Amino acid sequence: MTDTNGNPTGTTDTTSTTSATDNLGTAGTTDHTGVIVVGSGPTGLLLAGDLATAGIPVTVLEKRPRKISNLSRAFALHARSLEQLDARGLADDLEATGRTLDRLRLFGRLSIDLTDLPSRFNHVLVLPQYEVEKALARRAVEAGAGFRYDTEMTGLVQDADGVTVGTRGPGGRTESLRAAYVVGADGMRSAVRGAIGLPFPGKSVIRSVVLADVKLAEQPDELLTVSAVGDAFAFLAPFGDGYYRVIGWHRGRDVPDTEPLDLAEVKEITRLALGHDYGMHDARWMSRFHSDERQAPAYRVGRVFLAGDAAHVHTPAGGQGMNTGLQDAANLSWKLVSVLAGHADPALLDTYQAERHPVGKAVLRSSGGLVRLAMAKRPWTRAARAALTGLVSHVGPARRKATAQVTGIGYRYPAPRGTHPLTGTRVPDVRLADSTRLYEALRDGHFVLITPAHEPLVQESPAQASSAPGLPPHPDRLTTAHWASARRTTLLVRPDGYAAWATDATPAPDALRSALTAHLGPAPARQLH
Repeated sequence: MTDTNGNPTGTTDTTSTTSATDNLGTAGTTDHTGVIVVGSGPTGLLLAGDLATAGIPVTVLEKRPRKISNLSRAFALHARSLEQLDARGLADDLEATGRTLDRLRLFGRLSIDLTDLPSRFNHVLVLPQYEVEKALARRAVEAGAGFRYDTEMTGLVQDADGVTVGTRGPGGRTESLRAAYVVGADGMRSAVRGAIGLPFPGKSVIRSVVLADVKLAEQPDELLTVSAVGDAFAFLAPFGDGYYRVIGWHRGRDVPDTEPLDLAEVKEITRLALGHDYGMHDARWMSRFHSDERQAPAYRVGRVFLAGDAAHVHTPAGGQGMNTGLQDAANLSWKLVSVLAGHADPALLDTYQAERHPVGKAVLRSSGGLVRLAMAKRPWTRAARAALTGLVSHVGPARRKATAQVTGIGYRYPAPRGTHPLTGTRVPDVRLADSTRLYEALRDGHFVLITPAHEPLVQESPAQASSAPGLPPHPDRLTTAHWASARRTTLLVRPDGYAAWATDATPAPDALRSALTAHLGPAPARQLH
């Protein structure tokens, strides 16, 4: 989305055409063997924090000044994102800052009850995006990530050994930076995406949507207020500072984004959709925007990756935008760490595309479907909306599937044929035998091996014990734990909380060593390259 001044508000794009070889700077080249992250929104900040925590040199380039904008683009954290933030020790403080909602209303009578969600976070956490950015930025800085504000990327060129990035900083000073990898987390108008020549195919879904930040004379009954009636829909969400974000649309007001907007029009659309304008006043910002559905065909080109809105944009229905970007970052960060530390073959990085591109496509499909149903005009589309409402409200499997998709906990990653059914699935925050939780055990950024309670890690005969070498030493990459329950599965959990390997039988020593070596590498030595 873009406002009338061309500032990003959430889901539209005009592709940048930054040259890959021009503008690489004239003040010399600064080398480091880590990662350059372009963009300091939630996606870039989570990624930078993970890399820095693991000891990987990381520099974040941000063209905005050093401040957190209060013009928030997102207002909801879903369960899967909260689980990822919990694995970084951030969720509890954010929960104390925001407000929880146990039912997510999508439009009309269609809502999703989250109380039986199989997660510690069986709710939506409502808080502005800038609060998430504050927490992630603080973590990244404390871990040692470097930040360059007022600095834009002017071009990049990559070769077999790394990527050279041209920058323009304060006062117009130009410089070249050198890194092993670059991640473009720089939003819908991604300069990184333009520099590597990727298209951003898609289309506009809705145009002339109005946006305003206002105060209300009367507080709404619901924490998040949303409805679609006739030819209008509207959405209200609190910032927590006395202001509310209003998003509205009316079928009869199809005008350019540059058309002037006043508070009277915002009020009128809100009254049509919600039946009341709640006494809106003191607007501190108003704009029009349009919402697109777009996805890059590839999330990786050589040593350059795309994440978040740089890779995919979609309608705001369901509040999945920021959440999908956070999941991108959580998926990519541990893989970059493994490769840069010399523990994994660079081919591991190809799995980022294989795992995250299908999820991005599914989010475009689901959010687009929701907004089209909300905008339904013809009798048959309204009938489809009514049917969906009834199905999700009254049929258990349909309700669970919709809930799992919107909240992010239902996605699984592709697994090789013949592997255990758990492979590639999200692992819930299970209790461990030492009275901790799995997502507490994940806070070191390690793999976690969970084995049956009251059993040694492997069972060996005396002959095996004398001849078989011990398990590979992975003290810097592996945390071991037992189930608190009587479960008999041996499970290896990736740093992002997905199952890497599992067996229901007591694993033979060689089989377990082989599994650990395949996923963690053969030795604990650290070697950046």
